[in-house]
Amino acid sequence: MTRAVDLGVIACEGCELVMQAPRDVDGRCPRCGETVRSRNPRGASRTWALLIAAAALYVPANMLTMMHTEQFPLRRSDTILSGIEFLWSEGSWELAMLVFVASICVPLVKLLALGLLLVTSHRGSTWRPRARTKLYRVLEVIGHWSMLDVFVVTLLTAVVQLGRFASVEPGPAVLPFAGVVVLTMLASASFDPRTIWDGAA
Repeated sequence: MTRAVDLGVIACEGCELVMQAPRDVDGRCPRCGETVRSRNPRGASRTWALLIAAAALYVPANMLTMMHTEQFPLRRSDTILSGIEFLWSEGSWELAMLVFVASICVPLVKLLALGLLLVTSHRGSTWRPRARTKLYRVLEVIGHWSMLDVFVVTLLTAVVQLGRFASVEPGPAVLPFAGVVVLTMLASASFDPRTIWDGAA
């Protein structure tokens, strides 16, 4: 299988211009001026660090309270899972499924998929490079949808403020949950998908 490096060409990470590989290490893109290099030398270690930090925050994000709601005379404090259970019991199973997929499944799948890409790339695996590249592209597309819970809490906090009758307050899980989402997005951006094809040469 022929690779770009075998043909002596390289793509700029900034503007994606394909050009002849520069002779010097610190070559510059003629279009945007970005430094061009065949591989990111610290990409894997940076991605691992961000991924481990996101995995560490995933537990408190799901164990701590996400939202405090008060509707006189009742007051509820819900984690993500208890909120999903409440929505299901109230008959809003479509919304419950949406929150479950966006807030539980998507971050977990991103963590596992990025881990898979890192391990297989590090080992120089020849296992289905095209499928792994598509997996990486899917992760890039769906990443921001896992912010659904944070958006919902922020929206409700701003809208549902009716004094003593009803109020919504964010819980301590909002910050670690947002941290998981941001860190996984940064990990995806730090991962160099070109390393997927190194073992397929």
